[in-house]
Amino acid sequence: MLKMKKISETYDMRVFTDNGEYFGDVEESILTQNKVFGWRVRATKNSFLNKVLGSAKGVIVPHQLVKSIGDILIISRAAVPSYEGGEGKEAKEED
Repeated sequence: MLKMKKISETYDMRVFTDNGEYFGDVEESILTQNKVFGWRVRATKNSFLNKVLGSAKGVIVPHQLVKSIGDILIISRAAVPSYEGGEGKEAKEED
């Protein structure tokens, strides 16, 4: 049987990637026309997101990258921003 959750039950829910890395906590849901558009995820002290973003407070994860919502929220690894020089290398090659 399909279990339904209220949006308010997801606030402060822990978010993990599909690799099992702790990503952050749900801060807010973004709704458009009675559908979930995305999730604002807050970077917390020991989260992977905090290590990647540094001083940024969080990111918005599009709902299509969410794999599962239960006791925790599981997102696709594609939602993880990569700042390891990927964009910088492409910009240098174009010059």
